[in-house]
Amino acid sequence: MSITITLIGGPTALIEIDGFRLLTDPTFDAPGDYQLPHVKLEKLTGPALSARDVGEIDAVLLSHDQHSDNLDHSGRDFLKGAKRVLTTQAGAKRLGGNAEGFAPWASTALKKGGRTLAITATPARHGPAGIEPLSGDVIGFVVEPAKHGRPVYISGDTTWFDGVAEVARRFACGVVLPFAGAAQTRGPFHLTMDTNDAIETARAFADAVIVPVHTDGWAHFRQNASDLRASFDTLGFGRRLRILEPGVATVIES
Repeated sequence: MSITITLIGGPTALIEIDGFRLLTDPTFDAPGDYQLPHVKLEKLTGPALSARDVGEIDAVLLSHDQHSDNLDHSGRDFLKGAKRVLTTQAGAKRLGGNAEGFAPWASTALKKGGRTLAITATPARHGPAGIEPLSGDVIGFVVEPAKHGRPVYISGDTTWFDGVAEVARRFACGVVLPFAGAAQTRGPFHLTMDTNDAIETARAFADAVIVPVHTDGWAHFRQNASDLRASFDTLGFGRRLRILEPGVATVIES
């Protein structure tokens, strides 16, 4: 089965699968400085597509709602028109409206034109062990077509840890979207996957196509897509890595 992925920028990607249209962490604001309670983030590049360009979608897969590099002002406006917004339990309480909260391993289904798409929330940890009081709750997602095709894993903002390994044990995913970039804001530790984490993820999902997002566009990203390419090629995983060009719809065979 083929799916189509369009990278919009940062963590934001349009995923078209079995007639459904899904959007990950919507960030449509222009470049500039964005002040959070404890840190200022600098956005370097704008989105490849506008919210209007994206059009109607069936669900937003929101890994968390507290950081502007995953949900900015324009992204919040976008949520208001979305049919469904799937996110953390704490995030759903903060957002209200059409947001639905899920604990890890909880599932729901999208239905459309006689087709069904199962979506399961997955564990995520936004940095090293013990980071939770600072970073808040985060989840990823596994998307499963009911009849044809292998599951797709969207990691959300996470590093490699036992929760990601457990996803690999439970689901034979054909496509994996790791949130990479080695994001670093508060100290000398990463909040999202670095190249080592991405390689560990590729090993765990032994035959999946690896399609990284969250690699470029913000000053606090310490590694980029080129770093991933060099690492994967050096270690012999290069044929499984697909680097997306922003704004270009890319067909991925799983």
